[in-house]
Amino acid sequence: MGYLTAEKKQELFGQYGKSNADTGSPESQVALFSYRINHLTEHLKNNRHDFGTQRALLRLVGKRRKVLMYLKEVDIERYRAIVKALNLRK
Repeated sequence: MGYLTAEKKQELFGQYGKSNADTGSPESQVALFSYRINHLTEHLKNNRHDFGTQRALLRLVGKRRKVLMYLKEVDIERYRAIVKALNLRK
């Protein structure tokens, strides 16, 4: 079984989105991307030469950055809340 089950997705969407089925809100997307980024980062610590995973990780980071930039432009308070909740931006 994979690391990202349907139940885990619903848990993330329920925690950061508006509901368990809220897959479209920027907050839930950022939360899902962050979960996947953390998992791939752990994988790459053990498998340094897995360049396919490295490329996928970089694409995910770019996607998350774009969604965060959108959220920052649209609603700065929601942006600050999700950044604080996920411990992004040191």
